Amino acid sequence: MHTTAPSFSISRATLTRELLCWLGGSRRGMPVCFLPASMAGQVQRTAPSSSSPSPRQLPVINLGRLGKDPATRALAIQDITRACREQGCFQVVNHGVSNSVMAGAFEAASEFFQLSPEHKELFASTDIGRPVRYDTSSRDGISRARSFLKHYANPLEDWVQYWPLHPPSYRKKMGEYAVEIQRVSMQLMDAILQGLGLKPLYMQEKLDKGVQFLALNSYPQFSHRGDKVGLAPHSDYGFLTILMQSSPGLEVMPHDRDTWTPVPAIPGALHVHVGDHLEVLSNGRLKSLVHRAILNPDEARISIASIHGLSKDEKVCCAEELVDEVNPAMYRESSFQDFLDFLPSNINNYKRFVESLKIDRA
Repeated sequence: MHTTAPSFSISRATLTRELLCWLGGSRRGMPVCFLPASMAGQVQRTAPSSSSPSPRQLPVINLGRLGKDPATRALAIQDITRACREQGCFQVVNHGVSNSVMAGAFEAASEFFQLSPEHKELFASTDIGRPVRYDTSSRDGISRARSFLKHYANPLEDWVQYWPLHPPSYRKKMGEYAVEIQRVSMQLMDAILQGLGLKPLYMQEKLDKGVQFLALNSYPQFSHRGDKVGLAPHSDYGFLTILMQSSPGLEVMPHDRDTWTPVPAIPGALHVHVGDHLEVLSNGRLKSLVHRAILNPDEARISIASIHGLSKDEKVCCAEELVDEVNPAMYRESSFQDFLDFLPSNINNYKRFVESLKIDRA
């Protein structure tokens, strides 16, 4: 029998208020920057100076620049690619996902985790291949204190029929969020692949039809007893993970430092990090990000992660354009199904999936 998930309640009014307090007006219907003036420098490309933001701050990128003139778009692509290469992660603002859609997703997740055990255990399973799965502990060997609901989301019309019917608004609210995040992932992947020197719209059709895997996580408030780690260090299998969190708790290990770095919960921003398959596709030019979840001492916490990759059986290999005599292929090809097959053998002796793909060139 599964234990009851920790109580977590977020009202629409609270979420909307927290989001709107960072929002100004808009011009011509376009979203404005969600950051206050004190942080505006983080989304502007400026020459290094003594007044530039600390290099230890995680990048915050104005995604709206991708839709501007070619020169502005090129600079945005450069900033995104640099963040992927140097840190392995960044946050985006002006991404076009409305505050109401984001608040609705949090609301749907919160209401699901507050359901009675009978409702949630309809989706309980040890089969990691099921289209929808709820549990209070993970079969991947890394969860320590969380409840989660995981399900596929793209194409939405193929998967929404399997999603929970309770709470009644779950399918509508989470569906709206999933569609918007899939759009953002396509924008980001196009920019990153161009930044790697690959042609525009590289793999666009495969990405558009690829896997979107939603992981809703509910973490209890840290009680100051026991382990404060809710989810042990790991990297995600896909190309990109796009995540939002209700309060601080996500910590990352950026490539340019050897220390755990908290990711601020900036209302309206989306956290983005590089996954194992993007490391493979880039032939090691980009590295997947190791991250973990820490229990918040002040409150329970919810995060919603959206992991994006190719279809379940589609193999990802090093891009031909990034392989030559000087830079031979450094990874074996693999698929999402290969990742699922890898998990059962990794429960008690955790190893990152990407490490199992590396070709020994010694």
